[in-house]
Amino acid sequence: MTDDAYLVLLPGTAPALGVPPAAVGDLACMETPAVQAWLQAQGVSADSPDLRLVPPEETAAVPEDAERLPVPLGDEELSRLRHHVAPPDLARLEEELLAYRSCTDGRNALLTRALAAGVPAHRVAELTGEDLAAVRAATR
Repeated sequence: MTDDAYLVLLPGTAPALGVPPAAVGDLACMETPAVQAWLQAQGVSADSPDLRLVPPEETAAVPEDAERLPVPLGDEELSRLRHHVAPPDLARLEEELLAYRSCTDGRNALLTRALAAGVPAHRVAELTGEDLAAVRAATR
């Protein structure tokens, strides 16, 4: 696994992977000369339907022959990307976990529910601001 997200050019026949960059909102990397030059070299624009943004944990699924460019994302940008690629049920739970930062009512129940639903412990810790050990301990 890499620490960078990737811009990937996938033909319309490729399996769905990642999200269109515009779905994530403003991304600093999209304005960099490197990304602009890569897009120009590929003959596509930033809103091309074949252009996808893939989080680091999904880069192994990118086809070998796909054109790709690693792009560093800030913590907030990466969190938004991960939220957009999550299945709808997990995305709703992630929204609750983000709201959790401003409240503590039902803390253990929410952590347990998120983990039971399949949200990885490291993601729960990232979304809540809790220490990873505390997240894991909440379900013991």
